[in-house]
Amino acid sequence: MDRRTRLIATFEEAKIDALLVTSLKNVRYLTGFSGSAALLLVEPQRTTIFTDPRYDLQVRQQVDCHVTVSTKPARALETALARRKIRRLGFEAQHVRFADHARWKQSLPASLRLTPTTSLVESLRAIKSPPEIDAIRKAVTLNSAAFDAATKQIRLGMSERELAAEIDYQMRLLGADCPAFDTIVAAGPNSALPHAQPGSKPLEANELLLIDMGAQVEGYASDMTRVLHLGQPNRRTNRLYRSVLDAQLAAVETVRDGVQAGTVDRAARSRLAAHQLDQFFTHSTGHGLGLDIHEFPRLAKGEKTVLCAGMIVTVEPGVYQAGRGGIRIEDTVLVTGSGCEVLTTTPKELLVV
Repeated sequence: MDRRTRLIATFEEAKIDALLVTSLKNVRYLTGFSGSAALLLVEPQRTTIFTDPRYDLQVRQQVDCHVTVSTKPARALETALARRKIRRLGFEAQHVRFADHARWKQSLPASLRLTPTTSLVESLRAIKSPPEIDAIRKAVTLNSAAFDAATKQIRLGMSERELAAEIDYQMRLLGADCPAFDTIVAAGPNSALPHAQPGSKPLEANELLLIDMGAQVEGYASDMTRVLHLGQPNRRTNRLYRSVLDAQLAAVETVRDGVQAGTVDRAARSRLAAHQLDQFFTHSTGHGLGLDIHEFPRLAKGEKTVLCAGMIVTVEPGVYQAGRGGIRIEDTVLVTGSGCEVLTTTPKELLVV
């Protein structure tokens, strides 16, 4: 059953006759179109993509559905809807701007009822097909190669921003579409900020260096965090690192088909609690990834979502202590019927440079 057929099979439960897809990542998932402007109308008997003349050639090369090219795609969509006999039009509530919704209410026929939907396409995207898994595997492998190449260029005195630029350059050089997200390079006390932005701080001896990076390949993302130490770490740093690694390994061990997402999070927090560090773990244990860097499911406290074979998630517990620094260890992990496969190949020991 292809992707659009599986989506249409959800319409009855969602109480809709058709779905207007406005998320570009969802449009790509359903059609293959990778341009930056498109609306997609999915109906039981046909699917139509609306885009502008910039993409006239591209859209006809990439999609296998009806195509409407217009200088005003939104107006072309509204005209098409006025001719359809759709009573309940679903729209992606988490992706539609209030202004667009207000305009639709004014311009669309009074007989057409706008019906909000949540995550109809995202739920399908959670379980990856073999080609998607292959693309993510390529992204993971390339990401690790870029990490190896970039870390060989580390020198004291270079800035966080310079190292981030080197990482991004190596990704591109090795064939990535682009970084999957803004690369994080955080040195010393800055590593205590889970989403630190690389700045002008120079790399200095005897401090932690946290690198969180991901490559996008064929539209699919990878995600990895590793921590280095500039010079020989002391006993306290080694003990802290081993504690986070213990939590990460325990969480990975729980990842398998049929396990609730919250169970993975609980495994990480329990190990950190045993090391009296759980109060310094301030985010969820992981997330799905694919066309987006953050996708369903979330590996977080109390999450009831059941993991299924074919899902790909990150596992990334961390400990962050203000004024001292932070340690996070993150892998990209494939859920399998018999357990899981850690796709990330970069070693997890504390790298001393």
